[in-house]
Amino acid sequence: MYQYGQSVMNVEGNRMATVQVPAQIPVPAFEEYEPAVDCPCPGCARQRRELAHRPAVRLGGPPAAHGARRALVLVTAAGVVLGGGTGAVGAAQSGGGLAGAAPAADTGPSVTPQGGTSGLHGRPHPGPAASPVSRADLPRTTRADIIQRAKLWAAEGIPYSMQKFWSDGYRQDCSGYISMVWGLASNEWTGSLQRFATRIDRKDLQPGDILLFHNAANPIKGSHVTIFAGWTDYRRTHYVAYEQTKPRTRRQVTPLAYWNNSDSYVAYRYNGLIPGDDGTSGSPGGAAEGVFPGAGMFGPGRSNQHVTELGRMLVARGASRFYRVGPGPRWGEADRRATQAFQLAQGWRGAEADGLPGAHTWRLLAQDRGRDVPAEPGAPRAAVPPFPGAGHFRPGQSNRHVEQLGRQLVKHGYGKHYRKGPTPRWGEADRRNVQDFQRAQGWRGAAADGYPGPETWRRLFR
Repeated sequence: MYQYGQSVMNVEGNRMATVQVPAQIPVPAFEEYEPAVDCPCPGCARQRRELAHRPAVRLGGPPAAHGARRALVLVTAAGVVLGGGTGAVGAAQSGGGLAGAAPAADTGPSVTPQGGTSGLHGRPHPGPAASPVSRADLPRTTRADIIQRAKLWAAEGIPYSMQKFWSDGYRQDCSGYISMVWGLASNEWTGSLQRFATRIDRKDLQPGDILLFHNAANPIKGSHVTIFAGWTDYRRTHYVAYEQTKPRTRRQVTPLAYWNNSDSYVAYRYNGLIPGDDGTSGSPGGAAEGVFPGAGMFGPGRSNQHVTELGRMLVARGASRFYRVGPGPRWGEADRRATQAFQLAQGWRGAEADGLPGAHTWRLLAQDRGRDVPAEPGAPRAAVPPFPGAGHFRPGQSNRHVEQLGRQLVKHGYGKHYRKGPTPRWGEADRRNVQDFQRAQGWRGAAADGYPGPETWRRLFR
């Protein structure tokens, strides 16, 4: 990761630009390649023509790469530092493209660094790679399910790769990530994702939609795609983005539409959304990001996707015993009892534990905070690994317990300070992530110093 004020060098050793990168922002990195000698796409053909007309090295021209693959790291800096204020804009930019331009023909993996279209696990593509896809042939899903699947890769920290495939069969790059969250039967690329979606205005973005930049003139220059998960401010200048980028899947507040090529990103909505799940009944932030959809969504007679999402979150927090069937979209006594059990676990009583979710209940569930629903009396409790001792979590320490702690923090959504990791070596990122978790428990002062004790350990691993 480049540090603040570090110069970016290309592979020939020539200085390109000094990029002022705010230290707290993980900066996306992309790879570019020499045009393939046998690729028929317009971008590669144009690059080959340009290379052919360059002056020879002895006449002052640039040294040729002779078809060898070379990587050029492009870094961009945010125009706005997270949390407010302005940052310096980086000088290194990738090539631009026209918003909404027609994609280049899908001629296979050589067209794009996303790996082209393929079946799961890299097998042959299950159908015509360039034909339109009807709504009837698409897997059905909800916005909540899309965000939930996006969270799975983010929690696992799936490493970015244009060649490797994760255990679920999807390619570990940005377009493979979208193929996974949409539940497609194939791995797509930035030039084919629009076959499964409808273009929309940015002002209409809802959680589960995507922002796509496909550089049709030259697909290998900067093409990328992110998942929109909700606005972070009323001005709608920033949003929560899930994306697959180097070094691994991440969730991050991102300027609209992206750090670079922002004007060229196009908003799309997946055509396989279950009818009625258009996001209009809830708040723009969406259920999966902790924005309460409103008390009117819950209670006797209510039936909607928010009831299903509530049930799923409650089950994940230990309330599965209240559901014989479900969770489902129709509100029932199981939902009320499960909600009440969670509220009682927080120490609430009376009207605060009436079994109907309010904004606080919803926020604790969606952000994986607060206390879980306790097991029934006499039921066996899940084993918590014994606390190894505070001495393992101090500057200079390196051991398996540090990495074990880090992975659990990421699993619960408290890994935002990691640029690289978790690793066995204790560092400031570990301390700050632990501190975030401790503060989420309501602790302050010495109880939230960022160094785990037995209670911090128990709550993370219970």
